[in-house]
Amino acid sequence: MSKLFTYEIDEKFSLPVAYFSMEFAIDQALKTYSGGLGFLAGSHMRSANDRRQKTVGVGMLWSYGYYDQSRHEDQTLKIDFRRKFYYFIKETGIKVEVTINGKPIWVKAYLLPAETFKSAPVILLTTDIPENDYLSRTITHKLYDPNEETRIAQEIVLGIGGVRVLDALGEKIDVYHMNEGHALPMVFELMKRYPDMNDLKRHVVFTTHTPEMAGNEEHNVHLLSRMGFFDGMSLEEVQRKLDYYDENFSLTVGALKTAKRANAVSKIHEKVANEMWKDVPGKCEIISITNAQNMRYWADKQLLSWMQEHEDYQMVGRKKHLKHKLFAEVADQTGKLFDPNVLTLVWARRFAEYKRPNLLVRDMERFRRLVTNTEHPIQIIWAGKPFPLDYRAVQMFNELVTMSREFANVAVLTGYELRLSKLLKQGSDVWLNTPRWGREASGTSGMTAGVNASIHFSIADGWHAEFAKDQINSFTIEHADPSLPVEERDDFAYKSMMDKLENTILPIYYEDEKKWLQIAKNGMNDILAYFSSSRMVVEYYEKLYNYHPYEAKRVTDHLIRTEDISLA
Repeated sequence: MSKLFTYEIDEKFSLPVAYFSMEFAIDQALKTYSGGLGFLAGSHMRSANDRRQKTVGVGMLWSYGYYDQSRHEDQTLKIDFRRKFYYFIKETGIKVEVTINGKPIWVKAYLLPAETFKSAPVILLTTDIPENDYLSRTITHKLYDPNEETRIAQEIVLGIGGVRVLDALGEKIDVYHMNEGHALPMVFELMKRYPDMNDLKRHVVFTTHTPEMAGNEEHNVHLLSRMGFFDGMSLEEVQRKLDYYDENFSLTVGALKTAKRANAVSKIHEKVANEMWKDVPGKCEIISITNAQNMRYWADKQLLSWMQEHEDYQMVGRKKHLKHKLFAEVADQTGKLFDPNVLTLVWARRFAEYKRPNLLVRDMERFRRLVTNTEHPIQIIWAGKPFPLDYRAVQMFNELVTMSREFANVAVLTGYELRLSKLLKQGSDVWLNTPRWGREASGTSGMTAGVNASIHFSIADGWHAEFAKDQINSFTIEHADPSLPVEERDDFAYKSMMDKLENTILPIYYEDEKKWLQIAKNGMNDILAYFSSSRMVVEYYEKLYNYHPYEAKRVTDHLIRTEDISLA
């Protein structure tokens, strides 16, 4: 057995897989993530351990993480970069060399052992070592460095460096999984052993996570060639092999042309992705495997236990206890004392304009009436990290901070990482999700809120469209025709959201506790039944890793059983 795996491998999942991701959110103590992509990868690694799969993660050891979110004196967003130190990752003794911009650079590999956080083993790569000069060391300083050449260098380290490290460790990998296109340089390293494109494709799969162009990177093909992205292959040979001659090289297109199969992350996203990439010649099939999260990590076990035992009184008491824990954080950060008897609504995720974090305050007078209503009081919390150079998103965050000073029952929290995310999901009553329809590939934060009796209140996009039964297990916001102008769509969504909140959600919470509890419990049960990553990682083996393009193979679903979900 591989020396990386300290758990016994289930024979059904014995095919060796390497899962390459630029970010992993596995534990609060390990700052190797920015947002949803990392949260998803972290849950995948935890569930790979639960299912005893022969999957190894390959990622980056970011010296400064993404960034530390704190506050200026006026409480607005402050972006700090603090060096991280970890004493729980292990030396592997492995260093490999990669060539970047014509220069040899050493990549050192560390290991996050499987037993540390009960995950799959994860290899973490760094160039921040004494053997390299300062510029080379900065490659692995910051996740998603804004400098284009640094970003390309990061992708070379992950893709080419990752394959070479696995080889140096003696790991025999059958399938290489790109979680987004960042690790694409791996395929050019693999071409050395699989020069025939059909042979190569048998060993490569790809997950596309977003319809947003910012998440589908493009670079000038000559810059990529000069930087070493193609691993020493001539540009002419790359273009010929991929039948891809565009001046701007899309990593997503490259991945679709070199994988045996790709997946989108929800059923709606499958349709959107196939439409987006329909004109790419020679692309692989794009199917859907809906994202999910690891409930062993995210679910409050006591709350879940009371729900499963139909102990409503104890469940209500436990929920109030979880609200107290969240409100201690609110008080510490903002000096505001929230009431556990008051409905608490949370909007928390990556701050991006298309997610519309400020939709609630589109009409400030109506918002003011909402938050000052004494018959049906409400408490509202925002949290999330904008990309540091997304100045519009930073401005949105700061405008909400400024607005919140007017109200004792409105708070904006900083430090949105795993710990705060879990507090918010366990301590909220309603989890609000407001993306423009068609632009949310999946969205998974509502799954981990919903399993903690925080009812999902969302546009019917991504996973919500597969899950939602309005007023039975969730609340749904109607969306306008996507072909309408943005302003009209936003006006329609705003009115739909506020009408549902004021006329349905708040009255049920305060006037029909039995119905409220039933909606929350239905949501918990429905999420456990399908939106646990215990199901998702089985689907990856069945639909992607074990998929043979020229072999008809029925996907078995007998492996996916609710009772297999481990919460121990």
